[in-house]
Amino acid sequence: MSQFDEPTDHPDARDNHSRRPNDPEMRTFDPSAVIFREGDPTRSEAYLVHQGTVEARRIVDGEDRLLNTLGKGDLLGEVALFRDGPHSVTAIAKDRVTLVVISADRLENLVRVNSTLAIGIIRQLARMAAGEKDPSR
Repeated sequence: MSQFDEPTDHPDARDNHSRRPNDPEMRTFDPSAVIFREGDPTRSEAYLVHQGTVEARRIVDGEDRLLNTLGKGDLLGEVALFRDGPHSVTAIAKDRVTLVVISADRLENLVRVNSTLAIGIIRQLARMAAGEKDPSR
């Protein structure tokens, strides 16, 4: 069994079972589906938005706040790959969303061979730390 054959236990996700052995795992979510919740344990994986829009939300002073809106090409949940701990936001599919699942091991290998990807991730993490949105949006 390869790292991509692991079934998801997420009730709102649908895996693409027609993929080839070396293709990445894909998960699809319907509009308003919760991808993960703030406080949920991480699974040592991040997600690349392949299609659709995802809202990153957090409860602040008892109020639900929209922190960021992610679209095609954006990484979601990548902080979980660099630290242990629960998810810091709730991710909700704004419309029909397809995510590419990237395990911690796979991301590490991709970053080792692709410096442009590494720099992009560092920039995204720096923007998040500063509380900024992606300037290209």
